Amino acid sequence: MPKATNRRRKRGADEEDAGGGSGNKRSATSVLTSLDVNDAPRPELPLFQLNGRHGEDEEEEEEEVTGGGGGSSSALAVVAAAGSGQSPHQQRRLWVKDRSRAWWEQCSSADYPEADFRAAFRMGRSTFAMLCDALGAAVAKEDTALRAAIPVRQRVAVCVWRLATGEPLRLVSKRFGLGISTCHKLVLEVCAAIRNLLMPRFLRWPDAAAADAFKARFQAESGVPGVVGAIYTTHIPIIAPKVSVAAYFNRRHTERNHKTSYSITLQGVVGPDGAFTDVCIGWPGSMPDDQVLDRSALQQRAAAGMMAGSWVVGGASFPLTDWVLAPYAQPNLTWAQHAFNEKVVELRRVAVDAFARLKGRWACLQKRTEVKLQDLPVVLGACCVLHNICESRGEEMDPGLRCELADDETVPENPVRSDGARKARDDIAHNLLHSGLAGTKFF
Repeated sequence: MPKATNRRRKRGADEEDAGGGSGNKRSATSVLTSLDVNDAPRPELPLFQLNGRHGEDEEEEEEEVTGGGGGSSSALAVVAAAGSGQSPHQQRRLWVKDRSRAWWEQCSSADYPEADFRAAFRMGRSTFAMLCDALGAAVAKEDTALRAAIPVRQRVAVCVWRLATGEPLRLVSKRFGLGISTCHKLVLEVCAAIRNLLMPRFLRWPDAAAADAFKARFQAESGVPGVVGAIYTTHIPIIAPKVSVAAYFNRRHTERNHKTSYSITLQGVVGPDGAFTDVCIGWPGSMPDDQVLDRSALQQRAAAGMMAGSWVVGGASFPLTDWVLAPYAQPNLTWAQHAFNEKVVELRRVAVDAFARLKGRWACLQKRTEVKLQDLPVVLGACCVLHNICESRGEEMDPGLRCELADDETVPENPVRSDGARKARDDIAHNLLHSGLAGTKFF
């Protein structure tokens, strides 16, 4: 077969693999939510699921099928056309580029320092081994006649290292000795497995017993009753999309950084231990925090009456509702209101610190990524799950990796949406002041 024809076939296959084909185009507004359908109403949102191709077709971008000989320094695999009646001169030959995997072999050796392993993958060997065991059945592939399958540990390592460092795919390729498109495919496959298998285990809304424990811990630390979590919304930078570009334009980041910025939102609720209990990922960056909240599955949970008796503490960009406790925003605050706002800042610090560790531990969240917009919710969701795993297993993060957040708050159009919530907030502020729990600096 002529080489020109093979190049055209190769190029067409690459374009189909990169774009998913015209028949697989998804909505640009793919949103991922962590709420389990068994304990919450089905959100009227496009719940994103990764539809990846299966089968051991890695290294396809580096393969060349030829009809004749030809010199090359790459490894040569010859596949006989058995039973096809072809002559030996018509045998198909497969060229695979020879790459070095020395770095990964060194990392996976038993004598590799634990500190270096933790610095590379943001987790220790025991946590990494647990992750591989949990994902093994979902990401493992079988050997083929042409090559041995990439081991599960290497597949997971490619994904974790990419998320941890945020390095471009060409550097991931050099580190692990794999093709660029192979590395990209592995990242998406492992992230999808994390979302499908581990999110229901490690990132879920607390049940009744856990919610009572959360409320007791928050009240013991702040004096505010009924708090089950703190909410915060951050922005993840993206490359300017080809569709609905104005919706993803982030005006506040653009004005602050003097550089055109596009982003998607990541809204998360955090418990007292710094782990996420709910996430909503994928709404355009131009959308203010209160509108993201209105479109989240958490809001639908509250609308169904499943948040009664519980508060989620938010900042000034969130409205005061029957279940969202927001600070006083008007000028000339009374002493009680000022004291209440200080307590809200303390409670909200749990979520801010969690997001700072999330972005610091997984550096891919700090820079524009090569992942397509429709695939980003699953990748970001996997980062949140990995954060929870590391937090639950006591994986300490290097303080130098901590990311300082720079998300601008916007004032909601309707800051107070419930008269009952207004009275409840006033009662909490009054009780804090007169019970000696205010903690204000001017008393």
